[in-house]
Amino acid sequence: MTSLAISPFVALDIESYVSLGIWLALLIVKVVALVDAVIHKPEFYVAADKQNKVFWLLLLGIFLALHLVLRDPLNFLNLIGHVAAFVYLADVRPTLRAMPRH
Repeated sequence: MTSLAISPFVALDIESYVSLGIWLALLIVKVVALVDAVIHKPEFYVAADKQNKVFWLLLLGIFLALHLVLRDPLNFLNLIGHVAAFVYLADVRPTLRAMPRH
């Protein structure tokens, strides 16, 4: 009978690849949110009643920088940044995109 046990070193490799994949996916989410925040006009944020452009640029930019410094995707500050990016993408971005582009 053969043993189906996995070597601890293989398990650590799998865990680090999964963690890296999560880190990269969340990095992409934050970059997309920040780039999208940059391209919209400041007046759109005020008209949509979604804070202002400077607020979102600072918030998303700071958390993107923290994401690059703090490599753990489950770090408390990174978790706050993930929530901020997802809120922007799920709430603010659709409202800004629906506004007329005059």
